[in-house]
Amino acid sequence: MKLKSHIFICTNERPPGHPRGCCKTKNSEELIPLFKQELAKTGQNREVRAQKAGCLDTCEFGPTVVVYPEGIWYGKVQPEDVAEIIQSHIVGGKPVERLRIPGK
Repeated sequence: MKLKSHIFICTNERPPGHPRGCCKTKNSEELIPLFKQELAKTGQNREVRAQKAGCLDTCEFGPTVVVYPEGIWYGKVQPEDVAEIIQSHIVGGKPVERLRIPGK
């Protein structure tokens, strides 16, 4: 099966007090099942895979999510943003501009 897109959710963990912070302490892991559920609800789960990723090197913007093959980077993603990302970007083909990481 060939996938149309991959959604990578950073779950990297740095030591406490690290100056860059990390996505895991910003509850990024709770986003993974939400993305999977939303993909299933919209019927996109056969063509799009949501999965955890290691460090995406955008720690200051965490939780970070990137959609490939487009290379669209989202920052400070919260549970309430997941449905909008799936509906607008994955289903509708229109990235969610308010969540995009500048320069990415």
